[in-house]
Amino acid sequence: MPDYGHPLRFGSFITPTAASPQRPVELAVLSEKLGLDLATFQDHPYQPSFLDTWTLMSYAAARTERIQLSGNVLNLPLRQPAVLAKSVASLDLLSGGRVALGLGAGGFWDAIEAYGGTRLTPGESVDALAEALTIIRGVWDTADRSVLAVDGAHHRVRGAKRGPAPAHDVPIWLGALKPRMLRLIGRAGDGWLPSMAYLQPGDLARGMGVIDEAARDAGRDPAEIVRLLNVGPDTGADELVRLAVEDGVSTFIVVGDDEGGLRRFAALTGDVRERVAEARASSGVRERGRVRRTSALARRLPGIGYDDLPADLAERAVEPGDPAYARYTSSYLRGGAPGLVLRPRSVAEVRSAVAVARGHRELPLGVLSAGHGISGRSLNRGGLVIDVSALDSIEVLDPDTGRVRLGPGARWADVARVLAPHGLAISSGDYGGVGVGGLATAGGIGWFARSHGLTIDHVTAVEMVLADGRVVRADAEQETDLFWGMRGAGANFGIATSFEVTAARVGTIAFAQLAFDASDTAAFLERWGRELEAADRSVTGQVVLGARRDGARVAQAMLVVDSEDPDTVIARLQPIAEIAPLLEQQAVLTTYDQVMGLFSSDDPQRGRGEPHSHSGLADHLSPALAAEVADLLDAGTSYFFSIRAVGGAVADVASAATAYAGRNAAFSLSGFGTGPAFDAAWERLVPHLSGSYLSFETGTGPLWLERAFPPAHLARLRELKRRYDPTGLFRDNFFVDPTVDAVEGPAA
Repeated sequence: MPDYGHPLRFGSFITPTAASPQRPVELAVLSEKLGLDLATFQDHPYQPSFLDTWTLMSYAAARTERIQLSGNVLNLPLRQPAVLAKSVASLDLLSGGRVALGLGAGGFWDAIEAYGGTRLTPGESVDALAEALTIIRGVWDTADRSVLAVDGAHHRVRGAKRGPAPAHDVPIWLGALKPRMLRLIGRAGDGWLPSMAYLQPGDLARGMGVIDEAARDAGRDPAEIVRLLNVGPDTGADELVRLAVEDGVSTFIVVGDDEGGLRRFAALTGDVRERVAEARASSGVRERGRVRRTSALARRLPGIGYDDLPADLAERAVEPGDPAYARYTSSYLRGGAPGLVLRPRSVAEVRSAVAVARGHRELPLGVLSAGHGISGRSLNRGGLVIDVSALDSIEVLDPDTGRVRLGPGARWADVARVLAPHGLAISSGDYGGVGVGGLATAGGIGWFARSHGLTIDHVTAVEMVLADGRVVRADAEQETDLFWGMRGAGANFGIATSFEVTAARVGTIAFAQLAFDASDTAAFLERWGRELEAADRSVTGQVVLGARRDGARVAQAMLVVDSEDPDTVIARLQPIAEIAPLLEQQAVLTTYDQVMGLFSSDDPQRGRGEPHSHSGLADHLSPALAAEVADLLDAGTSYFFSIRAVGGAVADVASAATAYAGRNAAFSLSGFGTGPAFDAAWERLVPHLSGSYLSFETGTGPLWLERAFPPAHLARLRELKRRYDPTGLFRDNFFVDPTVDAVEGPAA
């Protein structure tokens, strides 16, 4: 039989004994400490002396960090397939992609029937397993927007909703001996998991042949199917090497619950790996990483070196044919279809991803943290995406000073939740689902803008990977020019891998929601602007306007008051509440993390098209600007228009201190619209604006850069681009072209 070239892996096979319930968990933890790759557990639900295997796996996942977990094998007749699919996906998400699904068709039918299962013939049990595979994979296939319907003889779902998708492409390994089951593995399985103790001489080779033939008949590469084997604790290195080189087994799982046996088995693994590597080198067998299905390979795009990825990235890379690809076909607002997604988990892997990007310089390059950005450049079509969402750490370094370290993939709702017990908060936009990376490099206009400034005003250091692969730290003492540029135009200079930020002391706050009759829109906006500018700087908020209904227009306002005293809150909100007739009002005392949790979605996969939005900064809501906004809304060219308050603490920072320049603005305006009429209407606003906040802008090209950055800022950014990214590797998010000279002028 061939050596399929799969990487060697080693694991343990643990009995879920209830007599000493912590013992199986301790053996899983030991397996990880010994360097084994997976811990697997027997599953006999009808056995009174056994723990429930799925509960045990979940507990073991919480006690371990790296090792993969699987049933060996799960008893399908007592597990409903759709619910099992959801359980697997849930644990895979909770464990960071560490679950495999080992399944068995049944056996011990008297016990199964006693527990409420249905007795099946051998043929029926294979049919039932095939139906279950269809249902399980259907539940995981969130790319398919249809409801799931499978009308099987043994398992059925009728109009089921799909999801959640697992964190990774969960392999399904089947325990089997008979030809019909082996053929099912060849057609639809990801691995064969027999036990050596039940195999007769020649069974292993015959089984491999049956699987390979069935795979080829189904249009599959037999190497898509991993060959695993449960072996006894006395199996020596010579036998393991022979099984790998001659029979194609690549994953060896030692049976037994003896700690000494586990240690002896683990001690063999280094020698076995080395000898198999030597045998493969002499015979010309190339070690494969992950082997994708033929159907997935057919969806690869030309010009991308899929097979040349570094080993540290290849296992988790996502291609158009992979189950995990659905996550990257949409962000919060925008659709996408990248050719390759890299998912680094460490700074070293980010460096590797940047090297891949350098090797594909001709492709669009997106960097994704949470996928919310309105500007939408984190996804692309046909290009490369580097997803840093796994770098999601949130560390409170010093609760007394408020110093924290954040990974770019953390979401601001989670940051707020972790900081809340310490009485800390970071002003961080107004939507909790936003990722740290995008906001902390662009600006960060949030609920505390007037009281605490922008998010970037509290960033004290950024660690990042540059275009040439160097890892640098930029702060007030080192790489100071880069530190300046990262606070407002950071997407141009590299990939941030962590931020150090000083959080503010924040306790109980007030959150108010007001609905106004804004039918006289221009007058409403003038008064809104006047009262917000006059308000105590503890008050920050925004107002959202849309189309008229039955001739009337409603303005929805949301405000935060950084105070816990009800009388103070009422006094500071009262002048705002009086600017127009109130239709609805609500105000509550709450905490910042609860407010961020109100505006946070765990599912960013909403957008499918191309959003069209424009953004501007205004020093004041002047009568002329208010009239133009009213005309724009009345013309129906914008269906969603928001005005966020800035000023206050934002203006305390000098314009020249950061790449973000719009410090004199009291308001940030953004609108969504369609077609040339919206563009033309927006242009009538431009003479009344003093800048632009690019995070809310979908326009591209030099014009938008010039509106966001005054000449002196833009000249400095271009000089920084020449120093840190002269070839323009990072060019797909408001590209500062290093080859263009800006006209010098005073900083705004």
